Amino acid sequence: MSSRLIGVGVGPGDPELVTVKGVNALRAADVVVVPVMDSGERGRAEATVAHYVSAEKIVRVVFALNERSDRVRREAAWDAAGARVAELLGRHGSVAFATIGDPNVYSTFTYLAQTIAELVPGVVVETVPGITAMQDLAARSGAVLTEGTEPLTLVPVTAGATVLEEALAGPGTVVAYKFGRQAAEVAGALARAGRLEDAVWGSALGLPEESVRPAAELDGSPLPYLSTLIAPPRRDGGRGGKL
Repeated sequence: MSSRLIGVGVGPGDPELVTVKGVNALRAADVVVVPVMDSGERGRAEATVAHYVSAEKIVRVVFALNERSDRVRREAAWDAAGARVAELLGRHGSVAFATIGDPNVYSTFTYLAQTIAELVPGVVVETVPGITAMQDLAARSGAVLTEGTEPLTLVPVTAGATVLEEALAGPGTVVAYKFGRQAAEVAGALARAGRLEDAVWGSALGLPEESVRPAAELDGSPLPYLSTLIAPPRRDGGRGGKL
């Protein structure tokens, strides 16, 4: 019987935002892998999972979660993490991997699944969708992500502020992920595009240190790495104006 690797989206931090299917998948798996940085600190995924499964069932595996500049180190970390998960799959029928947000949206699970497919022939890879940070921020701030025929553009600012500038020049709502370290550049891009007034940003959503603020209050100070921004377009047509 083939072993199964299940990527489970556990949301942006609030344990109540894990879906029923996600909870069932975590509980049904033989072990639940949670990614941690080499510093060993407890991450959001682990903290969320701990609400639903026992500590004995959780396996911490080190990933180079924020490593972008040193490709050799990043690849080595992926290989080591993949080998550890492959070992677990050799001893257990099903292994769940908990990832914040959704496993198919900028998730470490993507790289893990690619590695495991090479290391464990015949492995079955599945995913359980999770609530994303942009959905949670929209709910907490009252921002409407899309109306009518509007497009939605999601960009990671780790790719540079130019990517955000280009997105803001287009129609529809723009969502920026991981923009905290470039908060000053982001504020400038919003101002130049005329989108500063209606934009909102948030960090640590669903956690005690949560912050949800108007983007107009950005003063250039660095923000948490996992900050999220929503910049809606101007909507002047009244109800149904975007249909």
